Amino acid sequence: MRVTWRTGGLAVLAGALLVSCGLTSGSPMVDDVKPGSIGKGLPLKGADLTVTSKEFTEQLILGAIMGIAFEAAGADVLDRTGIQGSIGAREAVKGGDADAMYEYTGTAWITYQGNTEPIDDPHKQWQAVRDADLKNGITWLAPATLNNTYALAMNGRNAAKYKTKTLSDVASLSKSDPKAVTLCVESEFASREDGLPGMQKEYGMSVPSANITKMDTGIIYTQASKGSCTYGEVFTTDGRIKAMDLTTMEDDKRFFPNYNAAPEINSKSLERHPEMAEILAPITKALNNTVARDLNSKVDVDGQDPHAVAKEWLVQEGFVKE
Repeated sequence: MRVTWRTGGLAVLAGALLVSCGLTSGSPMVDDVKPGSIGKGLPLKGADLTVTSKEFTEQLILGAIMGIAFEAAGADVLDRTGIQGSIGAREAVKGGDADAMYEYTGTAWITYQGNTEPIDDPHKQWQAVRDADLKNGITWLAPATLNNTYALAMNGRNAAKYKTKTLSDVASLSKSDPKAVTLCVESEFASREDGLPGMQKEYGMSVPSANITKMDTGIIYTQASKGSCTYGEVFTTDGRIKAMDLTTMEDDKRFFPNYNAAPEINSKSLERHPEMAEILAPITKALNNTVARDLNSKVDVDGQDPHAVAKEWLVQEGFVKE
C-alpha cells in the first residue's frame, strides 16, 4: 500500500512521524552472508549504513534485500525498516538518519513532490522524480519493473462468466449489464481522484453507489475470491493475487500512476559510498511483479518472516552466498 497524501503540511507531519516512529532505534543486521555475484572485493568494508522502509510486507522485504546486499559487500548495517506510513521513512533518508530505502516513483511524484498528474511513461516518471529530488539531497538509482499500482481483480468463475480482460471491458459491462459490476474497494480508493472517481471518469463507467462496498484491504481479496463482489481493488504485486487465483484487469488506458520501486539514497551517503549503486543495480533489475508476488505471498499467505524471505531470494538468485 502507498500513502499519496496531497497536502502542504508534509514537513510538520514528517517531524511528528520521525519522533513517534523512534528513528533513533534500530538493530544491527547480523546475517552471515558473503559476496555472490554482488559485493566481490567487499567494496563497502568499513562502511556503517542504515536502511529503512515503510511497514507493509513488500517494503519490509525490499528493505531487508537492500540491507543484506550491503552486508555481503562488507558494510555494518543498521536495520530501521518498518516505519509507519510513507513520510517517516522518506524523511529519514532525506535528513540523513537513514542512508537508503526502496521507494515508489508514483509516491514521490504525487506525495512528496506535490504533483497531481502522473506521467504515463514509467521511465519518464522516474526521470522526473529523480531530477526533482536532487535539490532535496536525494539520489534515485535506476528503477525496477516492479510496479505496485492499483488494479481490479476477479475470481476464476467470474472471469470465465464475464470474460473481461481490461478496464475498458469492465466499463462496457457496466453499461450492458449494470448489475454485474459490483466493486469492493478501500474507503480511500473510493474517494481519491487517482482512485475510483478518476477511473470511472477515464473509462466512462457509471457504477451506482449501491454496487460499491467499502472495506479494509485484506477483506477485499477474500471477498473477490469468494465472488461476493465481482471486482476487488488490489495492488498489482500483492501475493494474495496468486494465492487466491485472482485475475487482474489490464489498465489499457494507463490511468493509474506508475509505482515502480527504485533505490532512493541520501546523496551525501552516495558520495561517500558510490559502490552502493553498483551493488544494487543487478538486484533492482531482477525485481519484477512476478518476483514481488511470490515473495509477498510467502509472508502474507505462508506466514514466513520478511527478512528470511529476502535472504532466501538473494541466495537463490546467486547475489549473495551463505
